[in-house]
Amino acid sequence: MAEHDLTALLAAQMDRHLVFPLLEFLQERQLYSEPEILEAAAPLVTFLQNPQLVQELRPDKQYNIHMLQERYQIGPDQIEALYQYAKFQFECGNYSGAADYLYQYRALCTNSERSVSALWGKLAAEILMQNWDVALEELNRLKEIIDSKNFSLPLNQLQNRIWLMHWALFIFFNHENGRNGIIDLFFQDRYLNAIQTNAHHLLRYLATAVVVNKRRRNMLKELIKVIQQEQNSYKDPITEFLECLYVNYDFDGAQQKLMECEQVILNDPFLGKRIEEGNFVTVPLRDEFLENARLFIFETYCRIHRCIDISMLSQKLNMTYDEAELWIMNLVRSSKLDARIDSVSGTLIMTTNQVNVHEQIIESLKGLNMRTYMLAKNIVEPAQAAQQATR
Repeated sequence: MAEHDLTALLAAQMDRHLVFPLLEFLQERQLYSEPEILEAAAPLVTFLQNPQLVQELRPDKQYNIHMLQERYQIGPDQIEALYQYAKFQFECGNYSGAADYLYQYRALCTNSERSVSALWGKLAAEILMQNWDVALEELNRLKEIIDSKNFSLPLNQLQNRIWLMHWALFIFFNHENGRNGIIDLFFQDRYLNAIQTNAHHLLRYLATAVVVNKRRRNMLKELIKVIQQEQNSYKDPITEFLECLYVNYDFDGAQQKLMECEQVILNDPFLGKRIEEGNFVTVPLRDEFLENARLFIFETYCRIHRCIDISMLSQKLNMTYDEAELWIMNLVRSSKLDARIDSVSGTLIMTTNQVNVHEQIIESLKGLNMRTYMLAKNIVEPAQAAQQATR
């Protein structure tokens, strides 16, 4: 009956997740018997399922291969079959089993291309199991390999970097330190070049990460520069909001784009993650984005004007007068704003401050430190990857 099976033809036209029910159906129907699937990989799978035998393995890859061949008659064919078996487990949705087998396969594999393919598979399995800490480790390991000088052709290297950034979105918008991670990765010259070459839409996620990350405000200037360069290739309400505010100083346009940003975030699978709290459903990243975006509008507006009408400012912030007044009062109380509110005239009066020269120097050095760190990282990582490859 298997000769008439159309699964392979159907799967070629479907999304991977749609293939899982088909494979599970085949297992339930026993169209392909378990012995047939396990036949080639059985000796090595049996070995790996025995904890006492696994303890015989050492960090030395060549020793392990020789030991398996001498004592258990497990050779290259069985090791290669383990890869196929792990892939089958992955396609059936057994991500935990696939991740374990792919880890063991990489410890025995001597084919560098196959090893990279197994690492991609393990990364996917960890993402699908939502093991974000482990997934981040695998992501960094894969990045080191891709960035090494020995990695394939430049065009292949570019494509792999683009794939890596797309897969990384799952991790960065779920890991507790993901917002720093996406900024660190996407602003590296090689990855930023990849975005500007063939992945302009990733600017949405980079822009969002910079807006909501108050500690990385120093990257805003660099982000605006990239958005300006790519405005003819890609734009959406999030990038247009920043362009209106920091390039054109169009506050009305920024207000309009901010309203559109909310819908973009709510409808984006990575940005619009919902959290249920009792009977309420919240979208944390949307709330953070709107809060910080309003602060951006406010700061920029205050930089230009000394006396500001609160009713007009509330319109630009998409808030009611009372909400805007309360919001400004909270900023003043938390010392984020050096100003006072005149309740009689309904105005906000800014206090003029001379910028300290020492503060200017410190601020400029912040950007220099970041660039120096990234430069050093780009030099050290390929060297470390090359050393590991020679071991």
